[in-house]
Amino acid sequence: MELMDVIRQRRSIRKYKPDPVPQEALDYVLEAARLAPSWANTQCWKFVVVTDPKVKSELAKAGNEWTAHAPVLVAACADPSEPGTKGDQAYYMLDIGIAMEHLILAASERGLGTCWIGWFKEDAAKRALGVPEGIRVVAFTPLGYPNEAPSPKPRKALSEIVCSNRYE
Repeated sequence: MELMDVIRQRRSIRKYKPDPVPQEALDYVLEAARLAPSWANTQCWKFVVVTDPKVKSELAKAGNEWTAHAPVLVAACADPSEPGTKGDQAYYMLDIGIAMEHLILAASERGLGTCWIGWFKEDAAKRALGVPEGIRVVAFTPLGYPNEAPSPKPRKALSEIVCSNRYE
């Protein structure tokens, strides 16, 4: 599948089949995340793959309860001290964003559904995952075979979002 086809067909999935995710598919999406670029190549991320129903339930309670029904949850954690900051930019957030997007697109390519979860109670997520002090839980996604087929959402035209040489 061409990359633009993957991008165009990707949807945020909130309903999953109970079918397990094969290890090969899980390894594939995690490898895509591992290969993401990061500031100064610090690779400040660590991914927690959750399949235990009890841990999935605890993590789901930190954000969206429906996520517990996916066969897998993948949490993206970062050590903010690794890449540091330049000016007021905390690069770990950008690094995790790129890595998660790689993971999400690779999942979509393999016929797996995901849904970026960026709003959640981080303290509760850290407790559920056993994340140590100083490490941030930045995002997580359910991962599994979709049990729904959402329609595409409207997107702005390029003319609305692209300027030439200066912000207009």
